Amino acid sequence: MTFLPRSSAFSRVTTLAGQRPVHGAFAWLHGNPKRIMDWQLEMVAIPAPPFGEQARSNWLTERFEEAGLHSVRTDSVGNVFGFLPAANLPSDSTGPIVVISAHVDTVFPADTPLNPVVDGDRLEAPGACDNGAGLAGLLAIANALVEAGVELPASLLFLGNVGEEGEGDLRGVRHLYNQRALAGRIAAHIVLDGAGADSAVTQALGSKRYLVVISGPGGHSFTDAGTPNPIAALASALAVLAETPLPSDPRTTLNLGTIQGGTSVNSIPESAQASIDFRSTSPDQLLLLEVALHRAVEDAVDHWNARAKASFPLGKDQLSFSIEKIGDRPAALLPNDSPLLETLRAVDRHLGLRTDLRLGSTDANIPLSLGIPSLSMGAGGEGGGAHTQAEWYCARGREIGLKRVLLLTLAMTEWAAEQ
Repeated sequence: MTFLPRSSAFSRVTTLAGQRPVHGAFAWLHGNPKRIMDWQLEMVAIPAPPFGEQARSNWLTERFEEAGLHSVRTDSVGNVFGFLPAANLPSDSTGPIVVISAHVDTVFPADTPLNPVVDGDRLEAPGACDNGAGLAGLLAIANALVEAGVELPASLLFLGNVGEEGEGDLRGVRHLYNQRALAGRIAAHIVLDGAGADSAVTQALGSKRYLVVISGPGGHSFTDAGTPNPIAALASALAVLAETPLPSDPRTTLNLGTIQGGTSVNSIPESAQASIDFRSTSPDQLLLLEVALHRAVEDAVDHWNARAKASFPLGKDQLSFSIEKIGDRPAALLPNDSPLLETLRAVDRHLGLRTDLRLGSTDANIPLSLGIPSLSMGAGGEGGGAHTQAEWYCARGREIGLKRVLLLTLAMTEWAAEQ
C-alpha cells in the first residue's frame, strides 16, 4: 500500500509529538540518563559471544519484566520477547505489530576481559557501543512508553535477539521470521544497532560465507612422497579464486579469511580448510562468486588427483572435498517511497536532524529481503573502537537520538494500524 504524501507524514509526526503522553515519554528520557547508563554498564559486564548469549538474555528478560512489558518470554534460540499491546484490541488479537529490536551478542569470545569503566557520560568496555548502546536504547524506549502511559494503535514487540555478529549469521532475527504466525503480522521492523542519530542503514549488504575442506590420506613426508596433498590443492584453489574479476558497480568483494591444516612440517596433511567471505549489493554477483568457488576447488582437486594417479597408477588414495555454506545474509533495499523512510524524514524534519542513508549488514537484512519495511539506526550518543577491546560509548546526544527512535516507532504503529 502506498503511504501518504510526505506532508501527511510530517503532520502525523507533529501531532504525535504534541500529545501529552508522548511529552511524558520525552520527559522520562530526559530525566533518566543515569538509569540508562547503569543498564548499559550492567549489560556489557555480561559475556555474550555468538552462541553463548544466555546469561545476557536472562538479564534482559528481567529488565523487560521490570519495565512492565507483557508476555515476556525467551524462545528456543535465546531471543527475548516483550510486548506492548494495542490499546483498543483484545490481548489475543492477531492484528499488525511493529518490531523494535537490538541484538544481545558481541563479537568477543567468552573469556575476553570486560572490566567496564564509566567516567562521567563515557563508558569504556568491549561491546559498549555495539551493541550496548542499542540494548540500552531498547530498554529506555520500553520504560518511557510504559511510564508515560502511551496508548498504541498497533501492538509493539520489543525484541532482544541473538546471533547478529559473525557466524551467528542473523540467526535470531531469522528465527523470528520463520515463526509464520507471528512473522505474518509484522508491518515494520526498526533495528537499534550502536550509537548515532544521523544515519540509517536502508540498503542491506548481502554476504555469503563458505568453509572449504579438502581431505586426503596423509602420510610421511618422505616415505609417502607423491601422496596428494590437501594443502597444495587448497592453495591452488584459493590462488585461482583470488584472481576472480570483481565489479566495482555493483560493489562486490571477496576475502580469503582463514586457512588451517597439517600436523607437522614432515607430515603430508590429512586435511586443510579455509573460510571465505563474499559480499555484494547484488544477489547475482554472489551467485557468480559461488560458482567460481566451486569451479576453483573442483579443478584443483581434479588436478592434484590426476597428478598423483599419473605417478602411481595402482596406488595413492584420492583427495576429496566439501564446501559448506556457513553464512548467508540476503541483499535488499528499502524503497525510497517506503512508509518507513517517509516517516523517518518527517521525524528528522520535526527534530531538526538529517539522516544519511547507508549500506550495511545488519539484522534488517532479513525483513528487508522479505519486503517488510525495515531499517537499522543508532540509539543516540557517540561511539568508537567497535569490535576492539578499546571500544567506547559516550552518552552525549543520546536523548535526541532516543526521541528520534520513539517518534519513528509510534508513527509506524499508527501507520500499521491503518493497513
